Amino acid sequence: MKRLFSLLLTLSLLLGAVFPVASAEATAGTSQELSLSAQSAVLIHAEDGEVYYAKNADTPMGMASTTKLMTALVVAEHCDPQKSITVPQAAVGIEGSSIYLTKGEMLTVEELLYALLLASANDAATALALTVSDSVADFCALMNQKAKELGLSKTHFVNPHGLHHEDHYTTARELAIIAAAVLKVPLLRKIVATKKATISHDGKADQRLLVNHNRLLSSYEGAIGMKTGYTKKTGRTLVSAAERQGLTLIAVTLNAPDDWRDHATLLDYGFANYETVTLAEIGSFRYAMPVTGGQDEQVWLTNEQALRLTLPKKREKITYRIFSASRFLFAPQDEGNRVATLTYYCGGKTVSSPLCTLTAVSQTQKKKG
Repeated sequence: MKRLFSLLLTLSLLLGAVFPVASAEATAGTSQELSLSAQSAVLIHAEDGEVYYAKNADTPMGMASTTKLMTALVVAEHCDPQKSITVPQAAVGIEGSSIYLTKGEMLTVEELLYALLLASANDAATALALTVSDSVADFCALMNQKAKELGLSKTHFVNPHGLHHEDHYTTARELAIIAAAVLKVPLLRKIVATKKATISHDGKADQRLLVNHNRLLSSYEGAIGMKTGYTKKTGRTLVSAAERQGLTLIAVTLNAPDDWRDHATLLDYGFANYETVTLAEIGSFRYAMPVTGGQDEQVWLTNEQALRLTLPKKREKITYRIFSASRFLFAPQDEGNRVATLTYYCGGKTVSSPLCTLTAVSQTQKKKG
């Protein structure tokens, strides 16, 4: 009986056995028209960039102060946040929103990032740009280079703050990709989620109060901030993010008169229709694999990594397969050897983890003559 069991396991492993582990109505998610004021909008999954809703999402438009997400991303890649900088004259008296920097005062890069993302300070944007580069134009070249690295083809920057310019534009989809990159930087994720902060002024600590302009931080469950923007020519622009039960969504609207309602509508739609499913925690999956020449006839395998997929709540069956280059294992085997791969499938999406031996297997001792 044990030999028959081992043989069946071997054959199923060789053929890539398929096992249904969850099911629902076989639909590929939902798609509906939402009532939005925005001329352009998109909703994406922050981790993998999958688009859950789009409206004119690839139309180039002005972005106003949501520009500052890219400014912050470039600064974070080039500067130590604790670096102290002296404000140059060129960063004083910049048009638009400001924290009224004065020539010669000293702040840290981190303090200016808070001013950039909470108070939307154009003077802080300029000061940071001139900290990284010799000129604003050189800094914008870095912004455009970063856009290319992110695979963006319809985004172009001519300044670090977002004041209107015909050659300064993006799309809702590409701005969402920038936002996703920002969320991957721990310091920036922390800053955009901060409601209030204080920074120094003329060398005195905690003298400037900064208040985040993002209303969703106080009104929407799970909101983790991002960035607001407005100019007369561009209209209201907004990037927001929220997280619930392991699912992080990013919403972007361009030229949206009623942007706060738009974002609540987009995020509600995402959380109502999608969820992150935990398929296996680390070490929770078990599979018995035959062993030849060992003191044990089989060894248990377990998953090395946690396995999760974000899927429509109405979806196809979730299945998995186990793949191995060998029909069985030869003893001896050490504990933790990677010997197979576990892959889950659903609706065209996959996630995989190595399968490792849970215990060691000793070789059978040869009988003495």
